[in-house]
Amino acid sequence: MTSFDTSPQLSVWRVLLALAVVFVMLATTGWTALHNQRETTPLQASLDSWTHGRLHGHRLPDPDASPALLSRYFAKLGSQERVHLAQRYPLAVGNMNGAPVGLRYQANRLALLQARGVERARMHDPRLTPSGQQEAGERMRRFEALTAPDRHILAFDPDGSGRVAEVFGDLRTAERVSVVVPGVDTDLLTFQRTNRSWSAPVGMAKALYRAERKASPATRTAVIAWADYTAPAGLGIESATAMRAESGAVRLNALVRALPGATPVSLFCHSYGSVVCGVAAHTLPARVADIAVAGSPGMRVANASHLRTSARVWAMRDADDWIQDVPYLELGGLGHGADPMSSAFGARVLSAQGADGHAGYFQPGTESLDNFADIGVGAYRSVRCAHEDEACRAGLSGTATAGRA
Repeated sequence: MTSFDTSPQLSVWRVLLALAVVFVMLATTGWTALHNQRETTPLQASLDSWTHGRLHGHRLPDPDASPALLSRYFAKLGSQERVHLAQRYPLAVGNMNGAPVGLRYQANRLALLQARGVERARMHDPRLTPSGQQEAGERMRRFEALTAPDRHILAFDPDGSGRVAEVFGDLRTAERVSVVVPGVDTDLLTFQRTNRSWSAPVGMAKALYRAERKASPATRTAVIAWADYTAPAGLGIESATAMRAESGAVRLNALVRALPGATPVSLFCHSYGSVVCGVAAHTLPARVADIAVAGSPGMRVANASHLRTSARVWAMRDADDWIQDVPYLELGGLGHGADPMSSAFGARVLSAQGADGHAGYFQPGTESLDNFADIGVGAYRSVRCAHEDEACRAGLSGTATAGRA
């Protein structure tokens, strides 16, 4: 691991330099945003069409209505009526919090097939550069892979770098639900990887689902790979501020509130994803039982109590994770606050043995993944703490008894 000079004077100069860069970049990006207004996105077009649509002469409900209201609306419809709406407004229904889970899967498959056709045409568009045509091909192949019969896509937006969420297990019958919230450079093209699969959202969720099944075979679980927010691109201005986290927090809160049933939900937030979870914490419903962060740059608060949540807050970090060298402070909007691993923060600190750096927390065979799985199934007495005093399990002696095999 690289050695860094951590003297107070150098840290101050780093912050001042970073702030200067922030102010310059904010000024220029503000100008750019004003001069790069885009046309209506496919999702917005579908929502607009829904807003002006009718069924049997009656107007359709507001797509931004509460999940409970939308759920009641769909419950009153017959199966043919629901399928008709999914076929006519696939992107709207596929991303509609409150629509039946199975219907969202159907709608998103239709939306993905349509998006695949668009990208196939762009592959041969002479107006695009060779690299643009190549990217269209990559997107087309990703969309095609997501339409496989065994995939359950809960959310999909093809605009820009894209957003997507996929479910493993059965959300409708799950007794425990886990949500994986990834960090920077997460989009449609990085949603899954073949090499080191557990370092991308799909692999993270698959590994967690399998580990939960192993930890408690009798517990019905579901895991969501949630890349349904616009994550920062790279380690630049976006990742150093809360701008992306604030919009992501709104979407995360909407997702949790729309999940069927009232089963406990655990959030597993990696890297910048922990910033999203930190910003969202005070808005999340009480069914969120756990917020576990790994490789966190901070949660935008000085202390876990400031998250204003009833959820248990857990933290872990591998000894070789470079994130520990990031200054844990917040100044002028730059930085994400205190280190969740510090004793002063007040999180339950878990072992991450075997994680091997910043991207390895979901690698099978690691204590980090085993700990996540135990939290996901509610087997709190089985977690392994980072310190011998086992303070991370304090007050949890009466919780679930399921544990590692």
